Amino acid sequence: MLPLSRPPFRNATCLDVKIHFLIDSLQTPFGLLRVFSVVIPFLYVGTQISKNFAALLEEHDIFVPEDDDDDD
Repeated sequence: MLPLSRPPFRNATCLDVKIHFLIDSLQTPFGLLRVFSVVIPFLYVGTQISKNFAALLEEHDIFVPEDDDDDD
């Protein structure tokens, strides 16, 4: 019967860990493109929703900005 052998034990150094994270971060294809393709549409939709809600509030006289020039 053959003795079971263990794979060689290797201590992970700090440099190995840093290199591992650098390699993983470099392997993200289209990372910025993905971020911008999510952020820009959601910012646009949020802007449209808030603009429509502000118009609704102004239409029903719930919130109407006033032009008071009492600072003179």
